[in-house]
Amino acid sequence: MSNMKIDHIALYCLDLEGMREFQDFPSASLGWMMYIGMAVAKMWDTEWEVMEQREQSDARIDSAESRQNSTEGQIYSKIEDLYAYMRDKRGYDQMDEYISEEVNGYVACLHQLYLMGAAVQLKRMGYHMTKMN
Repeated sequence: MSNMKIDHIALYCLDLEGMREFQDFPSASLGWMMYIGMAVAKMWDTEWEVMEQREQSDARIDSAESRQNSTEGQIYSKIEDLYAYMRDKRGYDQMDEYISEEVNGYVACLHQLYLMGAAVQLKRMGYHMTKMN
């Protein structure tokens, strides 16, 4: 997935549902953006692994058929609008549940949201992250 496609997803979400919902539900709106970002990262990683395996296979078997099927296994890059794809699975209000249950896994989502929440609050309180040896 290109950076342009990822940026398009973020802007689309912010422009439509995200901004509209932010007035009344700021925490939920920000949480949805985090869920969407996590899902896009998972999709990107999944597709990266598929393409890496395909390239290794193609290097071993260099045939016209393997070159022709080099896009086989690409799933998410073929979806025109990933945001709409995720939103429409269960609707905007249940998008977090779809992502946590079907894309990332519930525990992984909660863990990442916990870490991000702690980082945001520490930054807000003026803490600075420094590398420890």
